[in-house]
Amino acid sequence: MSSEVAARRDAKKLVRSPSGLRMVPEHRAFGSPFGLEEPQWVPDKECPRCMQCDAKFDFLTRKHHCRRCGKCFCDRCCGQKVPLRRMCFVDPVRQCAECALVSHKEAEFYDKQLKVLSPGATFLVTLGDAEKPETMVCRLSGNQRYLLLEGASRHEVEIARISAVQVLTEGFQAGGERRAGGEGAEAEAPGAAGVTLVRLSAGQSASAGQRAAPSWGASPSPKATKLLYESRDQ
Repeated sequence: MSSEVAARRDAKKLVRSPSGLRMVPEHRAFGSPFGLEEPQWVPDKECPRCMQCDAKFDFLTRKHHCRRCGKCFCDRCCGQKVPLRRMCFVDPVRQCAECALVSHKEAEFYDKQLKVLSPGATFLVTLGDAEKPETMVCRLSGNQRYLLLEGASRHEVEIARISAVQVLTEGFQAGGERRAGGEGAEAEAPGAAGVTLVRLSAGQSASAGQRAAPSWGASPSPKATKLLYESRDQ
């Protein structure tokens, strides 16, 4: 893929919604598979009372809408402002207690795991039934839709087409747990019958990239991440 097309795919724009400023993909088709659409707010006339504690709204008890679920709450039940990365908000936004708990967990994922997956690490990559592995940098694309394999050749694996993932282990680390040494994945290639096996093995080089490979492999796989988010959709 050309650099021009890649730049277009990752382009973003700043928009203002009723809930706040959002940094969204310029082209909707290239949005993150983890993204959520903003909910429709429950109309004010349909919520005379807090939908959590049943407090009656009046001049002193004002109503607020949770930016994640769109329901009406009083300030006590919807006073937290929490990052909501899945809706691309620039700043933390008001959320009810239940939604805030989910968003806190997702923010931790974005701040920790994605910071490992996005820069990538160096692996020995075996594609399909190839006889020899190729040294490649494996990373998550900027829009989180593709697993990029870059070396002498370049390949993209669409996250939505990954059907199975297995962490490959080797030896043991402190505490008796097996050490992650790579990752294997099965993915459907567009227009091809069956699946293609992709095997990522940590190399023996002392380079910084390859030292980071076990940590990359131990991070939640893109497929696991996708399933994690699907289970939390509201």
